[in-house]
Amino acid sequence: MKKILILTAGYGEGHNAAARGIRDGLAQVAPEVEVQIRDLFAETFGAFHVFVRKSYLTLINHWPRAWGWVYRWLDRQNDFDKSFARFSQLKKHLADLLAWFQPDVVVSVFPAYPYLLEQISGSNPRYKSVVVVTDSITVNGIWYRCRADYFLVPNERSADVLRAEGISPERIKTFGFPVSPRFVEAAKNRRLPLEESVPHVLYMINAGTRNAPNIVRRLLDLEIQLTVTVGHDERLRHAIETAAFGRALDIVGWTDQLPFMLCESHLLIGKAGGATVQETIAARCPMIINHMVSGQEEGNARLIMETNSGAVALSPNEVIAQVRNAFADDARQWRKWEANISELSRPGASLEIARFLAEI
Repeated sequence: MKKILILTAGYGEGHNAAARGIRDGLAQVAPEVEVQIRDLFAETFGAFHVFVRKSYLTLINHWPRAWGWVYRWLDRQNDFDKSFARFSQLKKHLADLLAWFQPDVVVSVFPAYPYLLEQISGSNPRYKSVVVVTDSITVNGIWYRCRADYFLVPNERSADVLRAEGISPERIKTFGFPVSPRFVEAAKNRRLPLEESVPHVLYMINAGTRNAPNIVRRLLDLEIQLTVTVGHDERLRHAIETAAFGRALDIVGWTDQLPFMLCESHLLIGKAGGATVQETIAARCPMIINHMVSGQEEGNARLIMETNSGAVALSPNEVIAQVRNAFADDARQWRKWEANISELSRPGASLEIARFLAEI
């Protein structure tokens, strides 16, 4: 029986989303393969990991420009091996896992792992090492300055970055971002603006919560149907309910129905996270980006902007103006965005990746 180990980390939802997408893709196309997803940072460092993760998320959500400085500093480094050599406890945990599970393929969706793997197994391991790059366009050097048999990238723009850095083309595979395979089914039931009296806008609030009530209040003045996601944040839910002041909208907490919600929406308002941008592309749902972390999310925003698949609007005034513009003149702008984002859409990427991993 073939064994595939997927290594992830909770520093940003994109990594975990990619890991789950690959696992679920394998379950569909190669159910005979034994799969393990492991977050070794959480397993090794426990409470300290929780503290670091919360600090990281606080930094990128509240001081995104500060994280941009760190991101660009990382991109200039060429000695990642020295940095990861200090993680002796983490390496021991990984070495024990490799010895116990005996994987045929190790998939890294977080960039630290390939360096640790090479320090443990050397340059000729018994398994294939596959790196799944979750960034677009502005791909940090930490993703590819490592030894790996294959690099899986979400789009050709990202592949160009790796080719320009000397990665041989046969080691670069452009399958798309491994969104949940549920997008394949959800995408069959997309709705278009002309099929209904008003367009459906989905506002996912996972950053920039201070401006959210104001944005919701003003969105409700437009001729749209509005759905707002608030996750587990009950204070945010109350603030949105207060802002609505009795007007009709749908407020959704944590949900696993995002593929269907995106495919049922005409427009998404949200942050430029790797998973969010790739999922809106898979759903062929144009996007207005209202929050962006400097450095690591800039490429995601550029992907939307440079393909004319949406817009960046970093203030409430800009958000409202972009929504108005999208659906003005018989949705002229929206039609352009929708046509362009449809060219990028690969909702079955996780299935393609799963077939590749099962065969190598």
